[in-house]
Amino acid sequence: MDIADIATPDFVEVDADKRLGKVRSIFERENSRGIVVTEDGDYVGVIGQKQLVRSRMEDDTKASAVMKSAPRIDRHEDIREAARMLVEGDTRIAPVYEGEKLYGIITGNDILEAVLENLDAITVDDILTEDVVTIGEKSHVGQAINLLRENGVSRLPVIGDDGKLTGVLTTHDIIEFSVRNTDRQGRGDRRGDIDRMLDLPVYDLMSSPVIAASPGETVREAVERMFENDIEGLIVTPTESDSEVLGIVTKTDVLRALTFTEEERMDVQITNIGLLETLTRDEVVDSITKVVDKYQEMQVHHAHVRFHEHKEKLRGTPLIQSQVRLRTSHGQVAGSGEGYGAEHAFHVALDKLERNVLELKGVNADEKYQGQVMRKLGDL
Repeated sequence: MDIADIATPDFVEVDADKRLGKVRSIFERENSRGIVVTEDGDYVGVIGQKQLVRSRMEDDTKASAVMKSAPRIDRHEDIREAARMLVEGDTRIAPVYEGEKLYGIITGNDILEAVLENLDAITVDDILTEDVVTIGEKSHVGQAINLLRENGVSRLPVIGDDGKLTGVLTTHDIIEFSVRNTDRQGRGDRRGDIDRMLDLPVYDLMSSPVIAASPGETVREAVERMFENDIEGLIVTPTESDSEVLGIVTKTDVLRALTFTEEERMDVQITNIGLLETLTRDEVVDSITKVVDKYQEMQVHHAHVRFHEHKEKLRGTPLIQSQVRLRTSHGQVAGSGEGYGAEHAFHVALDKLERNVLELKGVNADEKYQGQVMRKLGDL
């Protein structure tokens, strides 16, 4: 299946120098799905609906300050490849071209809606993220923001004093609070400006009750629930309880699952691939393959490599955080590390990954064993 019938010409094109106030008015008037930003007629970026609505920048700010870089996708691209490009570009919207002509846009939601029926083939347990970052309900919002940034996540399950799940705090909750023109009326009726917001307890901003998914339900059911509630992810809890956090499943996880293949060469997804300078995609794949091929009883379903750039620099080279996560026949295993430059960070994370792989129960070293990638999705 390709994206020819999924991509939509329902978009607005604006110049990079256009003021945000003008962009907002055009967007609302045209009721479009997204904005393509150009400079001297050449494509330079995109602005999604949520980016525009949530932006706290003044109306005089240029569109280029809000836009996000996104890969160009051919109108007849395979839907799996389009999903991969969105995930690796760390974006939910991208421009679609027909030859050299800008045709329209495509979003992650467009792809998920198109393949919804096929998502009965996999369960939430197949794609959920297990090592979840949580936060206490009495922790401050400022601490939550730091956790969100440091871990590159968009939601934090909130845990009460009894260790049970009480709510969820997302970047959307924080941004929505910060852009409101009126004081928040909610739990505790807490008032104040943005500085004071950082000192608020997480309890005041979190969403509760939690909209959850269970491990055994199909990904289709989970995605339908996300659409129904207009959210990007679900906390995964046991079927019989909503007080224990088993993991998180997001729309990005589902898009990533669409890229799983049966090829002998390992399927590796790279988020923020643009941070790679001295390292190539093939070198990343080869390095991970060499690690997993050592261990006899472990089959790798999928690998995800994520890079995140910090503000700190050393002689012009940014501090990078890298995380390598594998979904295997023995469960999930990950390694993370930091270094100046993507290559350094990646190899630190890879070393940690190998140490963690060794701790997986039942995994034995075997240099001759060739790992293989598996998938559970049927052909689209």
